[in-house]
Amino acid sequence: MQIILQEDVEKLGTRGEVVEVAAGYARNYLLPHKLALEASPANIKRLEKIRITLSKRTATEKDAAQQQAALLNQVTVKFARKAGETDQLFGSVTSADLADALKAQGFEIDKRRIQLDEPIKIVGERMVTVKLVHGVTAEFKVVVEKEA
Repeated sequence: MQIILQEDVEKLGTRGEVVEVAAGYARNYLLPHKLALEASPANIKRLEKIRITLSKRTATEKDAAQQQAALLNQVTVKFARKAGETDQLFGSVTSADLADALKAQGFEIDKRRIQLDEPIKIVGERMVTVKLVHGVTAEFKVVVEKEA
Protein backbone atom coordinates (compact mmCIF):
# COMPACT_ATOMS: atom_id res chain seq x y z
CA MET A 1 0.00 0.00 0.00
CA GLN A 2 1.32 3.44 -0.89
CA ILE A 3 1.08 6.27 1.61
CA ILE A 4 2.23 9.88 1.90
CA LEU A 5 4.06 10.53 5.17
CA GLN A 6 2.87 13.55 7.17
CA GLU A 7 5.53 13.13 9.87
CA ASP A 8 9.05 11.71 9.97
CA VAL A 9 8.86 8.02 10.81
CA GLU A 10 12.09 6.38 11.91
CA LYS A 11 13.35 3.67 9.54
CA LEU A 12 10.56 4.51 7.04
CA GLY A 13 10.96 8.00 5.63
CA THR A 14 10.54 11.73 6.02
CA ARG A 15 7.60 14.11 5.68
CA GLY A 16 6.07 14.43 2.23
CA GLU A 17 7.64 11.23 0.96
CA VAL A 18 5.55 8.58 -0.83
CA VAL A 19 6.47 5.14 0.53
CA GLU A 20 5.23 1.59 0.15
CA VAL A 21 4.24 -0.16 3.40
CA ALA A 22 2.27 -3.20 4.46
CA ALA A 23 -1.48 -2.54 4.42
CA GLY A 24 -1.88 -3.57 8.06
CA TYR A 25 0.89 -1.24 9.24
CA ALA A 26 -0.72 1.66 7.41
CA ARG A 27 -4.27 0.86 8.44
CA ASN A 28 -3.55 0.02 12.09
CA TYR A 29 -0.76 2.43 12.98
CA LEU A 30 0.19 5.15 10.49
CA LEU A 31 -3.28 6.33 9.45
CA PRO A 32 -4.94 6.34 12.92
CA HIS A 33 -1.98 8.20 14.44
CA LYS A 34 -2.15 10.75 11.58
CA LEU A 35 1.42 9.99 10.56
CA ALA A 36 0.39 9.37 6.95
CA LEU A 37 -2.27 9.86 4.28
CA GLU A 38 -3.39 7.24 1.82
CA ALA A 39 -1.73 7.88 -1.56
CA SER A 40 -4.97 8.22 -3.51
CA PRO A 41 -4.91 10.03 -6.89
CA ALA A 42 -6.47 13.14 -5.27
CA ASN A 43 -3.88 13.17 -2.46
CA ILE A 44 -1.03 12.70 -4.93
CA LYS A 45 -2.27 15.76 -6.86
CA ARG A 46 -2.33 17.70 -3.56
CA LEU A 47 1.15 16.42 -2.68
CA GLU A 48 2.91 19.61 -3.86
CA LYS A 49 0.72 21.79 -1.62
CA ILE A 50 1.22 19.35 1.23
CA ARG A 51 5.01 19.49 0.76
CA ILE A 52 5.02 23.30 0.90
CA THR A 53 3.07 23.39 4.17
CA LEU A 54 5.19 20.58 5.61
CA SER A 55 8.43 22.36 4.73
CA LYS A 56 7.24 25.55 6.48
CA ARG A 57 6.20 23.55 9.54
CA THR A 58 9.49 21.64 9.49
CA ALA A 59 11.49 24.87 9.54
CA THR A 60 9.63 26.27 12.56
CA GLU A 61 9.77 22.95 14.42
CA LYS A 62 13.50 22.63 13.77
CA ASP A 63 14.13 26.12 15.19
CA ALA A 64 12.07 25.28 18.27
CA ALA A 65 13.91 21.97 18.67
CA GLN A 66 17.29 23.69 18.50
CA GLN A 67 16.23 26.15 21.19
CA GLN A 68 14.95 23.29 23.34
CA ALA A 69 18.22 21.39 22.77
CA ALA A 70 20.23 24.40 23.94
CA LEU A 71 18.19 24.48 27.15
CA LEU A 72 18.33 20.70 27.63
CA ASN A 73 22.13 20.67 27.35
CA GLN A 74 22.27 22.64 30.63
CA VAL A 75 19.86 20.40 32.57
CA THR A 76 20.92 18.08 35.39
CA VAL A 77 18.48 15.46 36.69
CA LYS A 78 19.11 13.90 40.11
CA PHE A 79 17.74 10.66 41.54
CA ALA A 80 18.18 9.18 45.01
CA ARG A 81 17.73 5.41 44.96
CA LYS A 82 18.45 2.55 47.32
CA ALA A 83 21.71 0.83 46.51
CA GLY A 84 23.87 -1.98 47.84
CA GLU A 85 27.43 -1.80 49.13
CA THR A 86 28.86 -2.04 45.60
CA ASP A 87 26.78 0.96 44.44
CA GLN A 88 24.49 -1.39 42.51
CA LEU A 89 20.91 -0.06 42.57
CA PHE A 90 18.14 -2.30 43.89
CA GLY A 91 15.94 -0.97 41.09
CA SER A 92 16.88 1.05 38.05
CA VAL A 93 16.38 4.42 36.44
CA THR A 94 14.51 4.01 33.16
CA SER A 95 13.71 6.34 30.28
CA ALA A 96 10.21 6.75 31.75
CA ASP A 97 11.77 8.02 35.02
CA LEU A 98 13.94 10.42 33.04
CA ALA A 99 10.93 11.68 31.04
CA ASP A 100 9.00 12.30 34.28
CA ALA A 101 11.95 14.16 35.81
CA LEU A 102 12.30 16.31 32.69
CA LYS A 103 8.57 17.01 32.74
CA ALA A 104 8.91 18.25 36.32
CA GLN A 105 11.54 20.71 35.04
CA GLY A 106 9.24 21.92 32.24
CA PHE A 107 10.43 19.80 29.29
CA GLU A 108 7.78 17.77 27.47
CA ILE A 109 9.88 14.85 26.15
CA ASP A 110 8.45 11.49 25.10
CA LYS A 111 10.24 8.58 26.79
CA ARG A 112 10.79 6.92 23.40
CA ARG A 113 12.97 9.85 22.32
CA ILE A 114 15.39 9.32 25.22
CA GLN A 115 18.30 7.24 23.94
CA LEU A 116 19.06 4.92 26.84
CA ASP A 117 20.59 1.60 25.75
CA GLU A 118 19.68 -0.03 29.04
CA PRO A 119 18.27 1.22 32.35
CA ILE A 120 20.76 2.86 34.72
CA LYS A 121 21.58 0.33 37.44
CA ILE A 122 24.59 1.87 39.13
CA VAL A 123 25.25 4.96 41.26
CA GLY A 124 27.07 7.76 39.48
CA GLU A 125 26.59 10.32 36.79
CA ARG A 126 26.31 10.01 33.03
CA MET A 127 25.21 11.94 29.99
CA VAL A 128 22.00 10.83 28.26
CA THR A 129 21.07 11.74 24.70
CA VAL A 130 17.60 12.89 23.65
CA LYS A 131 16.65 12.65 20.00
CA LEU A 132 14.42 15.63 19.22
CA VAL A 133 12.70 16.22 15.88
CA HIS A 134 14.46 16.55 12.50
CA GLY A 135 17.84 15.20 13.56
CA VAL A 136 18.31 17.63 16.45
CA THR A 137 19.81 15.96 19.51
CA ALA A 138 20.59 17.14 23.02
CA GLU A 139 22.42 15.72 26.02
CA PHE A 140 21.62 16.18 29.67
CA LYS A 141 23.34 14.99 32.84
CA VAL A 142 21.80 12.31 35.04
CA VAL A 143 23.10 11.95 38.59
CA VAL A 144 22.09 8.86 40.59
CA GLU A 145 22.93 9.02 44.29
CA LYS A 146 22.67 6.55 47.13
CA GLU A 147 19.55 7.08 49.20
CA ALA A 148 20.44 7.93 52.79
